[in-house]
Amino acid sequence: MSLVENSSLEPQSKRRKIDTEIKESPSRNCEHWFVRNKICISCNTTLDKYDGRSFDYLYKGMHMSHEALVFTKRVISQTSWLEDKKLHLVLDLDHTLVHTIKASQLYESEKCLTEEVGSRKDLWRFNSGFPDESLIKLRPFVHQFLKECNEMFSMYVYTKGGCDYAQVVLELIDPEKIYFGNRVITRRESPDLKTLDLVLADERGVVIVDDKCSVWPHDKKNLLQIAKYKYFGDQSCSFSECKNKRDESEEKGPLDIVLRFLKDVHNEFFCDWSRKDLDSVDVRPLLKEISSRWKHKAEVVV
Repeated sequence: MSLVENSSLEPQSKRRKIDTEIKESPSRNCEHWFVRNKICISCNTTLDKYDGRSFDYLYKGMHMSHEALVFTKRVISQTSWLEDKKLHLVLDLDHTLVHTIKASQLYESEKCLTEEVGSRKDLWRFNSGFPDESLIKLRPFVHQFLKECNEMFSMYVYTKGGCDYAQVVLELIDPEKIYFGNRVITRRESPDLKTLDLVLADERGVVIVDDKCSVWPHDKKNLLQIAKYKYFGDQSCSFSECKNKRDESEEKGPLDIVLRFLKDVHNEFFCDWSRKDLDSVDVRPLLKEISSRWKHKAEVVV
């Protein structure tokens, strides 16, 4: 089945180009582009050694060669652009969508928050078998932010937290798996720095939202850095929203500002779409241009 068989409303030339690329993927003289559980998907050869990159988080036992990765990223993105008018959005969790803290690290004046768990829709407890429980606070506007972003983007979560922790947070912000599905990258897949190599989308159509720039050394042109969300206080930081007896605003808070910025990016990327060349479109210079425009208007994005 063609990845773009339902794009009948799109220009014939664009659909024909992608279909041709799919048909020309190697089958003769197999180069083992896609390997699952040490078996090449194309030729059924068992491979004891394989240097491809693991995509275990998406498909158990799946590895792709560099050529397969480049090809797959391009096809997925171009299909998304043509069929759904969607870009890809990579979202961090901690200090971007939520703030999590160990209960033992709370200020004495904040420990009463543990008693509020269950009576609030934005405050939750996380234990997962560890003796020291944690509290998770959802960032104001997070639900509306995800709902509206889902109309413009295919979304990934990319966190330095562990798998269990990521699943707990996702149960709170995406319980029906509407937004992220299994597109969740954690410390298990990426223990050190973050990289778009693990995201199955062409970098020309990916936007990253993260509170840390340093963890994306090779993908800074894709990055929109959001203000760090710090609800709880701890001994390492004198400031917290809770300590100051307030929280970020639902309206005109960082998530609302970033959402409006992303809407501008999406609108301009797809503006006059029928005239654009699939191989030349790129969201990265657009991010820079819109960011400069917003700063000129004195609207704070990061």
